[in-house]
Amino acid sequence: MATGTFDIIHPGHGYYLQESKNLGGADSKLVVVVARDATVRSRKRVPVVNEEQRLEVVKMLKPVDEAYLGSTTDMFLIVEKINPDIIVIGPDQDFNLNLLREELKKRNLNVKVVKITGYKKAILDSSCKIIRKIKETEFHEEEFKNC
Repeated sequence: MATGTFDIIHPGHGYYLQESKNLGGADSKLVVVVARDATVRSRKRVPVVNEEQRLEVVKMLKPVDEAYLGSTTDMFLIVEKINPDIIVIGPDQDFNLNLLREELKKRNLNVKVVKITGYKKAILDSSCKIIRKIKETEFHEEEFKNC
């Protein structure tokens, strides 16, 4: 199981999802949980793309076998439903892994938690960098009349 916002898809997302699938082995199934809009607003920022569209795009990505929206009240509900063998945390995700493991144990969920340490470096390797680039770019209306 991999989780995330997946707001503006970039190479880092592809790397994270492929590495997550690889952790499960040759016949693994990757299930992705997409953060709800309310969760993104409370933890990060206002999402550019709404949760339904982010979910639709994630389902189209090559490493992904299944994808679901997370819970707005209890992030462990979807974990209980799916009961994964491994939960993969992305390199830029801010989770206390020990607290996460403790909560899983309290809920009788025998799940391995792994943090991906590698990252796909690119000029625009985060949604925030892409947003900043768009804000900084001087657009002339005539250049984008066909958009």
